[in-house]
Amino acid sequence: MNCNNRVIVNFLNQAKSDLRLRPTHISLFTACFCLLVTEGADNKVKITRKKLMVLAKIGSISTYHKCMNELAIFNYIIYKPYDYYTGSSVTFLCKSGL
Repeated sequence: MNCNNRVIVNFLNQAKSDLRLRPTHISLFTACFCLLVTEGADNKVKITRKKLMVLAKIGSISTYHKCMNELAIFNYIIYKPYDYYTGSSVTFLCKSGL
């Protein structure tokens, strides 16, 4: 199983028992994963808040930032916020059991 498949399978398995995650977290993670697959990247993808909010159907900027930061705190992703030179990026943690 390649890294992309492990990322989504591990996340969904973990999400079943992680009471901290809400539908918005799952939607945002899935939207990030869609961008990863669309761009053909291995485990890191450049993101834009605008794109992700549309894909994840999130209407509030504060909800987006809260969920993105929590996904990073919960060790599902490594989130690099916007930087003028590099933009924003998400790196998926590709290990069994997250």
